[in-house]
Amino acid sequence: MQLRTILPALIALGLAITLATAASVVAVRTIEKRSQFDVHRVLDLNGFDWVDVAVDGLQVKLSGSAPDEATRFRALTLAGTIVDAARVIDMMDVADPEPIVPPRFSIEILRNDDGISLIGLIPAVMDREATVERITGLANGTTVTDLMEIADYPAPANWDAALEFGLEALANLPRSKISIAAAGVDIKAISDSAAEKRRLEAQLARKAPDKLQIKLEITAPRPVITPFTLRFVIDERGARFDACSTDTEAGREKILRAASEAGLTGKASCTIGLGIPSPNWDQAVVIAIGKLAELGGGSITFSDADVTLVAPDTTPQDRFDTVVGQLTSALPDVFSLTAVLPEPVVIDGTGEGSGPPEFVATLSPEGGVQLRGRIRDDRARETAESFARAAFGSAQVTGSMRLDDTLPDGWSTRVLASLQALGFLNNGSVVIQPDIVEIRGTTGDPEAKAEISRILSEKLGEAAVFRIAVDYEPKLDPVLNLPTAEDCVRDINQVIASRKITFDPGSADITGESRESVDKIAEIMKNCTDFPMEIAGYTDSQGRESMNETLSQTRADAVLNALLARRVLTSNLSSKGYGEADPIADNGTEEGREANRRIEFRLILPDEETAEDKTATEPAQDSAGTEADKPDESAVDADQANLPADTEQSDAPAAEEQTEKPDEQN
Repeated sequence: MQLRTILPALIALGLAITLATAASVVAVRTIEKRSQFDVHRVLDLNGFDWVDVAVDGLQVKLSGSAPDEATRFRALTLAGTIVDAARVIDMMDVADPEPIVPPRFSIEILRNDDGISLIGLIPAVMDREATVERITGLANGTTVTDLMEIADYPAPANWDAALEFGLEALANLPRSKISIAAAGVDIKAISDSAAEKRRLEAQLARKAPDKLQIKLEITAPRPVITPFTLRFVIDERGARFDACSTDTEAGREKILRAASEAGLTGKASCTIGLGIPSPNWDQAVVIAIGKLAELGGGSITFSDADVTLVAPDTTPQDRFDTVVGQLTSALPDVFSLTAVLPEPVVIDGTGEGSGPPEFVATLSPEGGVQLRGRIRDDRARETAESFARAAFGSAQVTGSMRLDDTLPDGWSTRVLASLQALGFLNNGSVVIQPDIVEIRGTTGDPEAKAEISRILSEKLGEAAVFRIAVDYEPKLDPVLNLPTAEDCVRDINQVIASRKITFDPGSADITGESRESVDKIAEIMKNCTDFPMEIAGYTDSQGRESMNETLSQTRADAVLNALLARRVLTSNLSSKGYGEADPIADNGTEEGREANRRIEFRLILPDEETAEDKTATEPAQDSAGTEADKPDESAVDADQANLPADTEQSDAPAAEEQTEKPDEQN
């Protein structure tokens, strides 16, 4: 009876417990989801999307990789604003910090007439005071403003070389902006003239270190070109400009494109200047070059608005007339055309040939000028000689002209104009005939052909026919200031005298401390590859003579190969081992033996090359005759080159130069 009474109560109690448990589970899960959602949402909204949120009961677990400790703490604090901070379990870690990147060191230098300003970031190890003092010395009394900041980091590689080059450039550029960084130097500057621009570019290019990227932009004011001249030629030497002028970059592109279509190959330049006679200049030039190409040769010359077309002497008359008519119609207004179909011309060049009368002037490489051939009268002869003496020096001019009163009018004008043009050459000749003036030679002035074209076109008249066969040779250019052969040998031997090139004992391996000397020699050799030189190796007298000669040869070869590895053109370099020959000190002392272990650079003179070639082709003589007749080459070379030099030598002790003792090998 009692069981029946209790059973429903027990069942009700069980159901209540079950329902309560289920309700609590649902409540917990609801709280978990809500907590996870709210925490995740607030973290995402604040940029902490890298945090993973997990809920276990009432515990909110945060995991993920924080970029730094401060960020981790902020994420933890933010989660504590949504749920009780005691419920937040921190399972986050902190990422390894990235290495600190050193700052980019650089200096911006701005120089003008008001002074020099410096701004940038420099390493603490740099001697700031010495640098500013050096720049102050360049300022010529103007103000130097130092706004540089310092960072205590090591100086990057090449920083010292970049700084040194930038300061050298600053010394030569009074109006410039120079940006110095470890990777390279960026230079923008203004020069006074085109010639000064070329000089500065050549000078800075020679001094630029190999490991630096150099960006050089030097501008010069546009020259005033009078007369405004352009001359384009197509002949057996190809298509080329003797002179090219225009007033805009766009015009230059049009003209060079037309010349390229007419057969011009390689690099060509066109001066942008002031004084253009017509806004239609470019159009007129392009049309004229195209018509010259149709003729297949000849020359087209613009002197201001006067245009002269000279056709090849083999051109058929009907073709010539057609092209001339088309060009006359096509040229814009203002331009006037003179067309010439010349008779065949033979240049004798002696001034005394049986053909047409000639006047000939020759200029030797030494500066001597000889005048010969025909001149109109005594007054014209005196004028020509006086002009030549004024231009080339009284002692340099010799005359052997003869009088001829049948010469055409304007002959004296041609003579004087041609002598003026000859002054632009280092050596060459000018030949004048009634129907043509021809000038040939070499020059160190890249603008020489343009200047000669201006002179001849202005002085000889519109219908004048002239030829210019002038070649530019950089080694003759005084602006480039390329070294002579003697300069090259002297500079190389000065490097070696200051620090000898040494080798590991008994080997041909150049020691590490000698690499700087080889680097400097390689730098000098960049401008000296045209001159034949010999790298001569020497040893002391210790050991067998044959072994010493072999060792000296391998060491001379090692120097040659080291220069080749540094990208030096070695086609004019040779190496030869002389062993213990030609000692320069006493082999009886250690100091003397050390001095005799050496490498020498010397010039190979033309007469030596001829003698060597002859020796190579002649049959061998008997030993007595060979030794008796052989000159002392080292003495001859020292006197002629005037540059004795201690070069690459070994610091090995004398005992290490011996070859006959097993324990004392070279």
